[in-house]
Amino acid sequence: MAREMCVIFNPQSGRGRAARRLATLQTQWADKAVFWPTTQPGHAEELASKAAAEGFAVVVAAGGDGTAHEVANGILNARNPNVAFGIVPIGSANDYAHSLQWWHALKQREGDDVDVGVVRDATGRQRYFVCCLGLGFNGMVTLESRKIKRLQGLALYGLATLRALWYHHACPPMEVTIDDQPTAIVPTLMLSILLGRREGGFVLAPDALLDDGLFDYVHADGLSRWEVLKLLPRLAIAGPPKNDPKVRLGRCRRIKLHSPAPLAVHIDGEFFARPEDGVRDLEIWIQPRALKVQMGLTAS
Repeated sequence: MAREMCVIFNPQSGRGRAARRLATLQTQWADKAVFWPTTQPGHAEELASKAAAEGFAVVVAAGGDGTAHEVANGILNARNPNVAFGIVPIGSANDYAHSLQWWHALKQREGDDVDVGVVRDATGRQRYFVCCLGLGFNGMVTLESRKIKRLQGLALYGLATLRALWYHHACPPMEVTIDDQPTAIVPTLMLSILLGRREGGFVLAPDALLDDGLFDYVHADGLSRWEVLKLLPRLAIAGPPKNDPKVRLGRCRRIKLHSPAPLAVHIDGEFFARPEDGVRDLEIWIQPRALKVQMGLTAS
């Protein structure tokens, strides 16, 4: 049936460099899709919920990780399991699109269901995420990335990492509970909880699968600035070291934590909490195979 697809696009994706790709999509998909532009933060989520309610079979995010995050939240909040999520990556990092393509190459299927993460703070406020959650140092990297105007992808987040390393390096003790393990009080430079393979262009979970019902997590404690700098080239290519006593790797279904200081937390590159929000407690859990995806959405 014609026009079963709704494409939600951010005109500013790729920091304004995606106009040509969008024009190609609109020309080649004119007979099968409608195109709805976003005008402000949060708008893609509203449009995705509307598209799901109006019966579109596939709702596509044309943009970067922020657009994908909002569209996925809109679909999930609509609670219509028949609506599939698709993505055309034209953003700055495209971490989730990379993970979907990796997973698709392994599965060799055009569509399937993938896992979703949920994060909730002490007030009960919660959101879904589809690629990654990062807190501590990683949240400050996201903060610094917003100040950089011209770069994209790994260059953008590499520079943001260097800035965060200079201005925001800290390892406060946090109470961390992983699944049913005893609560541990550990110095925490950063904690990444991943469904996909990458965060900010860095390969933090090289073996992650999107439908195995498990998070991959990376916890770093008392790494010095110099130790972080030595790790960056490896993270860009192969993932974190498996034998570093200051880097803890694992898989889990649920994490709870308490921080003595307000947290900086991003989900899929979008802020869940900034330090000024005063969030100190989080609960994070996985919803296995909660989002239907549609692959093979290409335009020349």
